[in-house]
This record gives sequence, C-alpha cells and structure tokens, in this order.
Amino acid sequence: MAKTFNTSAVCMPKKHYMVNIDKRIEDIKALVDRENYFTINRARQYGKTTTLVALEQRLKKDYYVVLMDFQMFDAAVFENGNAFSLSFARVFLRTLRKNELFHNDALKQIMEELQSVIIQRSPYFTLQMLFEYLSDICAASDKPIILIIDEVDSATNNQVFLDFLAQLRAYYIQRIVQPTFQSVILAGVYDIKNLKLKLRPEGERGVNSPWNIAIPFKIDMSFSKDGIAGMLREYETDYHTGMNIDEMSDLLYNYTSGYPFLVSRLCQLMDEDISVMEGSKSAAWTLKGFVEAERILTSEKNTLFESIIGKIINHPNLNSILQNKIFRGETVSYNASAQEIDLASMFGIIKNVGGIVAPANKIFAKVLADYFLSQEEIKSLDIYKASLRDKNQFVDNGKLNMKLILERFTEHFTDLYVHKGERFIEEEGKKYFLLYLRPIINGTGHYSLESVTGNNTRTDVIVYYHGELFIIETKLWYGPKAYKEAEEQLLGYMESYHQDIGYLLTFNFNQSKRQGIKEVRIKGKTLIEAIV
Repeated sequence: MAKTFNTSAVCMPKKHYMVNIDKRIEDIKALVDRENYFTINRARQYGKTTTLVALEQRLKKDYYVVLMDFQMFDAAVFENGNAFSLSFARVFLRTLRKNELFHNDALKQIMEELQSVIIQRSPYFTLQMLFEYLSDICAASDKPIILIIDEVDSATNNQVFLDFLAQLRAYYIQRIVQPTFQSVILAGVYDIKNLKLKLRPEGERGVNSPWNIAIPFKIDMSFSKDGIAGMLREYETDYHTGMNIDEMSDLLYNYTSGYPFLVSRLCQLMDEDISVMEGSKSAAWTLKGFVEAERILTSEKNTLFESIIGKIINHPNLNSILQNKIFRGETVSYNASAQEIDLASMFGIIKNVGGIVAPANKIFAKVLADYFLSQEEIKSLDIYKASLRDKNQFVDNGKLNMKLILERFTEHFTDLYVHKGERFIEEEGKKYFLLYLRPIINGTGHYSLESVTGNNTRTDVIVYYHGELFIIETKLWYGPKAYKEAEEQLLGYMESYHQDIGYLLTFNFNQSKRQGIKEVRIKGKTLIEAIV
C-alpha cells in the first residue's frame, strides 16, 4: 500500500511520509531516565500524539508504559472523585496489561484486588485509595512505570482534576518513601502552569502546589528544514518527480517555520490535489505547485485556523498587537508575563524573535491578515469600494497589470486621504494597499506576507497570479538615504526569486514629495516605483 501524507490523527511510519523524530524521542527519553515530571504542551496539531505513540514504543524496552488519553473519558467521569477514581483505575489496568509483564505474583495480586474494586463499583473508592493502589503497583513492579496522559486539558471539572494533580504531585515528591511512577508526562495545549487558567479562569493567579513541580520542556517539536528534506527524499524515491528537494524543503520551512500540520498539509495538497490539477506529480512539486497549495491552504476552513481566529476574537489586545505588526511593522516586546502574549505563544499563534512578538509563521500571518481585512468595518472604507469599481481593468488575456494597479491605487489613496490631511493613514498604508489588492486577485491569485515573522523593517508582499510572481515592497518615507536602501533590499529580494521586475510603494506625507509612478533601471533590473 502506497504511503500518503497524513494530517489527521497519529502518523505511522509504515503508512505515512514523516519527518524523522528519532532525535526528539531520544531527548524526551533522557528526561524520563532522569525521573522528571513534565508537560509536553504545544499548539493544536503539532504532533504531540504522534510523538507520544513513538515514545511509548521507545520506552517499552526499559519501562512499563501507561499511555492514557483523557479525551476518551466521558464528561461524567469528572463530576466527582469516586467516578474519576474508578474510571482512571479501569483504564490504567487495561493499559498496563498491554505491556509484556513479567510473571510477578505480588503485582498480579494487587492488580486483581484493584480489578475487584472496579467491578464492584465501590461508592467509597476515593482518590486517596486510588493512589494507594497505584503506589503498591509501582512498588511491586519489576520495572519502573511511566505514566503518560495525553489531552490532559480535556479534564473540564475544576476540583476533581485539581485534587488528582495534587495527589500525583504528593506521591511524586515523596517517591523515595512512597513508591510511585518514575516519570510523569502530561501532554496538551495548555502548559501545566496555565491549566488553572482553563480550569479556573475566574480563580487565583498565584502559585498553586499542583503546578510547581514540572520542569520546563524545551525540546523543539517543530520540523527542521533538514528533517523536511529527509521526508521529501523518501517521497522522491517512490515517485521520481524530479523536484529540487533543497528548494522545496526551503519553501516549506520558510512559509511554515516547521509547524508540523502546515508542512504536512502543503505536501498533501501538492501530492493529492495539485498533481491532479496539473496532470502530473512532477508539475505539482514546483514553485507554481507550492504557491497553489499555499493558496488553497490559506483559503480553507479547518479547526486550526478557526481556533486561532477564536483566540484573536477573545483577546482584543492580542488582536491589536498582531494587526499593528502585520500591517504597520510595529515592534512589540515579547513579554511572557503578559497574559495575552503568554497564551498566544502557548497556542502557537506568535513566537519570540529576538525579543519581539511576531506571527508564528507566514501562513498564520496570511490567515490573520485575510481575517482582519474581511471585517465589515474595513470593507466599508472608500479604498475598498474603489477597488470593486476598478477590478475588471487590471487583467488582460490572463495577465495581471501590477503597474496599473499601483497607478490607480496611488490616485485613489491621494484623492481619498492625502488631500484631506489624514496623516494617521500613513502608517496604515500597507493595510489599505492590501485592501485594494484583494478584490482584484481573489479567486485566481493570492498574496503572501514575506517579513512579518521576523524583526526586520521590510514589509514585502508577494503576489501570485496565473503563474506570475510580483514582488512589492511597501515602505514609509524616511528620506533619500532610506529610499536607496529600500531599492537595494528590493533588488536583493528580486535576485533570490529570480525576478527582473520589482515594485516599490512608498508612503510619503511630506509637502515636497515627488508624487506619482516612475520606472527606473538599476543593475540590469527594472523597478516600478510609486510614491503617495
């Protein structure tokens, strides 16, 4: 059976093309060997469950592994301590028996006693009694036992889960005198220190004992460019597409920053959808095929994007930070003690780039930009209405006339805002240009934002339309010297994308400015320069 790219549930090496995670598994095993208690908290669809399944297989040689999933527990389980304790014990025993247990009469007897309690559904079985049995099982076991709980933040009842964590913490701390698990791993979106924000959003913000024993989990779970290249080499061995693996892996990493779901989804689209559209797999694994896959991905609805937009809606301050970063290039210091920034980082929406807040990757930046630009209050602006009136004049025989777009945008922007002295619009220039551009290219082309995930000052936009690529750099006017530097930056970008024509859009509210559009030749390349 041919392998496929997988974007749902657990990835399996025999069925799916995967980035090799052996190094990650060994690094996590080292924490287990050191008897650590830790949380693997990463954003949605970041490969947590796939990692845990692989880790379970790696640990089984040296340990008994109990891998549980709280997502499989009914909500009623968390209503009281008795119901939770019985359900936990039942799942624990069933999972423990999946290990190749050595013959051990003492262990067998304790497990049978606990099984009898479960069958009888004793109404007096408490969390304390549960942990006494777990401690006895760990003491009688001929191998250390590792407890792994996936989707731990699915536990929605406050007190029962808090009590469970408190007992777990107490036994873990006193494991020398009260035998317990060698290592505890909790996996979910929320970090253990932030679980209380989910469980008790209205409650305390201070240090709470169940949360203060986990060590920081610093292992990188994103895909590296080399890891992506290794996956593509396996695919290429099967299909011989002739793709440039180095360039394709660079594109995939550059646009996703190694976010596992995004990498896999782009590959899946090229393999399954673009190859059909283009008539061959060889045509799919090209820059053109990648661009089309990115367009489809950023246009589709999925639970990951819906979750991100939901967090933006629920945190207005974060909404403002990201809008200012994406459209203005505004610098916001990364302060992990700020709740919005800490949570947005935990949810995988933003990242820390040299102490500055940035969208986690270009895909997220594009999805967020589209969301911001689709709001009714934005679409009511005159510049958007002007685009709707103009949009049919910019395409001739399937070719997009970017120079004419800049000319018309410059005219509208000047008439609508500059002559009215609305200086605040200067910093909103990029937003207004994208607002004008979107109705023109929607349905056939799309754009990407090239520098919002770093802390540099470039605000490049790349537009793709019917196989053509247009590089546009938008800048504020900071004087002739900065303008020349902008030209050099644009030339460098054109070189990396093998383009002979580039576009520079500068917003200048100085009274003595040279307004309009011109064409210049520099170093054998053509720059279309517009100043408003």
